[in-house]
Amino acid sequence: LSRGNLRCERAQNEMERTSLYFRIAKLEKGVKRFQRQLQDVKPTPDYIGKLKEVMEEVENSINNFKEEQRQIYEELLNEEKTCAQEILGLEKKIDTWALAVAAPPQTCSKVPLAKSIEENLPAEVAELEKFLQQTGGRQGGWDDFDHQNFLRVWTKHSGKPAYLKEALMYLPGRTEEEIKLHENWYQEFLFLEERKKEAIAKWKSKRRREKEELLQQKETSEGELARQQAAREEARRKREEQERREKEAQLQDWRGQKEQQRRREEQRRLREEALRRRREKEERRRQLEARLAAEEYARQKREREDRLRVENELRERAELEEKRRQAASEIVKFQERDLLKLEVKLQEKQAKEEDKAEREKRLAKLKEKVEAHISRDPSRLWKPTKGWEERTKEIGPTGGGPVLHLPHRAVPSWRQGI
Repeated sequence: LSRGNLRCERAQNEMERTSLYFRIAKLEKGVKRFQRQLQDVKPTPDYIGKLKEVMEEVENSINNFKEEQRQIYEELLNEEKTCAQEILGLEKKIDTWALAVAAPPQTCSKVPLAKSIEENLPAEVAELEKFLQQTGGRQGGWDDFDHQNFLRVWTKHSGKPAYLKEALMYLPGRTEEEIKLHENWYQEFLFLEERKKEAIAKWKSKRRREKEELLQQKETSEGELARQQAAREEARRKREEQERREKEAQLQDWRGQKEQQRRREEQRRLREEALRRRREKEERRRQLEARLAAEEYARQKREREDRLRVENELRERAELEEKRRQAASEIVKFQERDLLKLEVKLQEKQAKEEDKAEREKRLAKLKEKVEAHISRDPSRLWKPTKGWEERTKEIGPTGGGPVLHLPHRAVPSWRQGI
């Protein structure tokens, strides 16, 4: 039956691992898709809205995944705590059975098992449990994904401050201040965890010594046993007191170092903040100067353009006035030329009329001198004229000799073929 349960548990773990792998791959795919879209950003409202939707979708997926993993790890942490308490209770019972010390029967009070176990635990264990309860468990309130990434980067750089830059890349949802606080928590957790391990080892050693002492008590007298027990208890108390003082001194030294480191970090942060503010102030001043220079340049440019426009208008008006003046002058010249031509034509017409009148006078004088006496012969209209009679004469043979060649001028090359 146990083997079957083990196989079922392994199969279930394998299924959970596969499901977790696919979910992480899906988240990685969404992040890479968002990164590709960021490489070629188009400043349009639709594209920006689409980017916002993709970013919200990826962010919601990551937050849901982290919340689910946090709940799962909290449940596992509670189960681990319960199992540890039960194991300690069983170890105590086994130790009690091994001692086989007779004791008078006592009425057992109904005390919860967890409470009785916590009362018997070393102070270091209780201190660690209290620290974990106050700070959000074994991951400092972070989800497993962020905590594991932090551990990987922090371990890679051995806790040196240079790990912060790489940690910010692996933890996009965390600020530098949160990472530093988590580092402080983790260092204190390691310190308390080491103290817990040492305390448990001492507690087990103590239990083992107590078993040996109880076995020795059976062989020795009660007085000697009491004396030895008292001496051992005193030595143990002194030793534990000395160890406690040393641990307390170490803890105080560590806390003092952390406080000094925190103060140095705070001073560095204040210096960086002051430097950032100075840079922002300088940048605002530079932008203001650039804006004022641009406004001054624009004003001078407008003034130059207005001055050029006025000069162009004045020049165009002067040119138009000059053209009008020249046109008026040309019109006067044309009018004078037309008048001159008109006078010439009138003079020519008058001269022609005078010539015509002169010819008519001369013809009249000639008519008066010459009087023609011609008889009227109406039949003369039907008679052929001398010219017609010459045409109608019979033309004799012109001879059958060879046709003479008539010379012609040569045709130029540019007229050939026309």
